[in-house]
Amino acid sequence: MELDAFRKSLDDWLDEHGEELAPAYDGAGTLDERMAQLAKVRRLAFDAGWARWGRPGVVGGLGGSTLLRAYLSEAVTARDLVEPGLYSMPEVLGPSVITFARPDLSAEMLPPLLRGDEVWCQGFSEPGTGSNLASLTCRAVRTDPGWRVTGQKVWTSLSQYATRCVLLTRTGSIESAHKGITALFVDMDSPGITIRPIETMDGEKEFSEVFFDDVLVPLDRTLGDEGQGWAFAMDLLPYERSTALWQRAAWLHRRLGDLVETAEPGALDASALGEITQLVYAFRARSRATQHRMAAGEELGAETSIDKVLLATAEQAVFDLAAEALPAEVVIGDDPRSDRWRSEFLYSRAATIYGGSAEIQRNIIARRLLDLGAER
Repeated sequence: MELDAFRKSLDDWLDEHGEELAPAYDGAGTLDERMAQLAKVRRLAFDAGWARWGRPGVVGGLGGSTLLRAYLSEAVTARDLVEPGLYSMPEVLGPSVITFARPDLSAEMLPPLLRGDEVWCQGFSEPGTGSNLASLTCRAVRTDPGWRVTGQKVWTSLSQYATRCVLLTRTGSIESAHKGITALFVDMDSPGITIRPIETMDGEKEFSEVFFDDVLVPLDRTLGDEGQGWAFAMDLLPYERSTALWQRAAWLHRRLGDLVETAEPGALDASALGEITQLVYAFRARSRATQHRMAAGEELGAETSIDKVLLATAEQAVFDLAAEALPAEVVIGDDPRSDRWRSEFLYSRAATIYGGSAEIQRNIIARRLLDLGAER
């Protein structure tokens, strides 16, 4: 299906089913409510066929350009049907699982994820490793029954809801660094897994510590070959910075418009509003170009760090403006609308941290794109 026809048909369907798709709560809602809303939207979109476009046939997809699924994510976030961070996981993990998993495993596992019957989590970050993924220590030992996994992950989003975890483990020596990492596909109800949610400053428990105590993972749940975990992680990274950011751009544009409509006359500084509008549109323009490069089959790499820096800058600027224009709502308001603005303002503080800190992204840009070198 061509993009224009897809866009028109999808918009018509969203209009027709707007009441059915709408959240059942006001304001931000609880995390449980938002997760239930996410599952509902995924199920309806998948059963109607929309979530199958832009996906390969091996996982029940209908084929077509990746721009089709990018527009679906844009449409449901721009209409305020789902929260973009929760919606993004299939875009982050799905394509790399398809590339590295056995075809029969992909065919079995991807449709429940796309339909919203399952949630997956990403077991990458560890205490003490910071941004140095090559130093991870969660160990998997190969035995006759399968891999035996012991270690800890942290900042694991939505792990308490997850059915599966895409897990990076150390299968070589610590000295082997990135060469000794293997990716595994782990059932989260396996014996030996303990999840301890972490409450963030916005009052939600979106992240968790996850502990693995001699967890058995079948050998056929290896993603790629032993030692290909670093390749898996590098394959995944561009997806984290492409469609997943595009939908967040649509959401930021929506919330900026909501702010303009909500603020009292004179509460918004015209110069600041103009500057922040420019930041949002610059980010959207950059992200749009990334979507088209991916759709054209181009290899995405270090240049997507620019997308991440632009997102973080725009997101914090939008909610800084909200805090200035709606101080009572953000600070002390107790109605659903105020609760949402406050929650989003607090969460925006993490925009320069999640998905790679702003400092790390600027180092990547300096060294790998501008060839400035570590010594400078």
